[in-house]
Amino acid sequence: MSLRFVLDPELTPDLRTRIVALWVDVTNAGGAVGFVAPVTGDEVRTIADPTLAGIADGPDRLLLGYDGDRLVAMAILTDPRFHLKRHLRVLTRVMVHPDTQGHGVGDALMREAERVARDLGLAALHVTVRDGLRLDRFYRRLGYREVGRWPAALRVGPGDDRDEILMWLGLTGGSAGR
Repeated sequence: MSLRFVLDPELTPDLRTRIVALWVDVTNAGGAVGFVAPVTGDEVRTIADPTLAGIADGPDRLLLGYDGDRLVAMAILTDPRFHLKRHLRVLTRVMVHPDTQGHGVGDALMREAERVARDLGLAALHVTVRDGLRLDRFYRRLGYREVGRWPAALRVGPGDDRDEILMWLGLTGGSAGR
C-alpha cells in the first residue's frame, strides 16, 4: 500500500461525498467516530456538514490519507477556539477505512498528524477515545498518555455507558510535554 497525505484539500462536493462514505463505512464496521452502527449517509451528514464548515470557513485543518486515488484515512486537527489553548489541537474524527486496518495506515496517519502539528509550531495534541474498544492501547503505542477520564460520558446504547478517555501527546520539552 502506497499512502500519500493531503492537508487542507479543496472541499469539493465529490470530496465531501467521499468523506461521508468513509465515515459511514468506519462507523458501520464498529469505529468510534461519533456514531453507533448502523448509520446512514444522511445521519452522518448531520455532523459532517458543520464539521466540514469548520474546516472550510474556520481554523480547523483536514488531513486525508489516500491509497492511490482512494480515500482511506482522515483526521481533523480541531482548534479549541479558546485563546489560552492556541498552542494545541484536538484530533477529531480520526478514522481509517476498515479494509485497510492492520496495514499501518493508522500509524502513518497519526505520525503525519504529529508532523503537521510540529510544522504548525504546536506544543501538544489531544485526543478523546471511547473506552471498551482498546483504542487507548493504539494511542499509547504512539506516545500518547492518558491524562483523565469522564466516567460514563458516552451513551452508546441503552445500558451501555462508556468512559471517555482523554489522551495527550506533548510535542515540546516544556510544560505541554509533561
